[in-house]
Amino acid sequence: MGAAIRKLQKRKKARKILSELMENPEHVLVIHYSCESFYDRPNGTSPRITSIAVRNFASGQTKSFSVHQIAERRNLLNTIDQEYDVFEKEMLDEFYEYVHAHTGFKWLHWNMRDMNYGFEAIEHRHKVLGGKPSEIPEQNRIDLNRLLIDIYGVGYIGHPRLTKLIELNKISDKDFLTGSDEAQAFNNKEYVRLHFSTLRKVDILANIADRADQGLLKTNSSWKDALKCIPQMTGEWFKENWLASLILGFVSIIGLIIGLIQLVK
Repeated sequence: MGAAIRKLQKRKKARKILSELMENPEHVLVIHYSCESFYDRPNGTSPRITSIAVRNFASGQTKSFSVHQIAERRNLLNTIDQEYDVFEKEMLDEFYEYVHAHTGFKWLHWNMRDMNYGFEAIEHRHKVLGGKPSEIPEQNRIDLNRLLIDIYGVGYIGHPRLTKLIELNKISDKDFLTGSDEAQAFNNKEYVRLHFSTLRKVDILANIADRADQGLLKTNSSWKDALKCIPQMTGEWFKENWLASLILGFVSIIGLIIGLIQLVK
């Protein structure tokens, strides 16, 4: 199968996945979380998690889990640094209770794909702290960024993609922190800022997904980009379908003969 045809099939599959999510929005959860920087870790320890936000796509209701909320409930806000691991474990315990209660739901996320930043990273952190996380099956994890790449092409927006999409589509970025901003906020112990940023991001992701489904999302891609692959795709199709190529060739020869006869007349 040629590259152009594979690209078209990936696009159709991505659109179908997005459409199916929008057809059953009450069973779609948008997730994002904030944590320590996962780059500058010379000792190899897993980054601490600060807050997790989960938004129900249909209702817009958002459930949040954060270290500072746990500390506040215990009236121990002044001891977060000393008791961070204790508060973090309790936060993750509550998160995975929520996960267990929402078995079968789809989890829409942005680049939460590996041990650096993703579902595996949260699971690992919970295990490190002595917890027993409930698994979210891989087939229920939907990466919105990958869907957009498959739909619009790898160059659909510049980097950093999420920030550029927000700017191009004029989406409110109130309380939004970039990855580097979040790492700095963690170092400064600005846990509430991190919490607000996480809440804002699940709202933004839901907004982007909705616009993409309705065909209203602005990107750097255009209809001209889609037209460029048509000649290649046509050639690949005929190459892989020899009978169609044979018929087309036969028809072309007949047409040429008829044309020559008319010229002779």
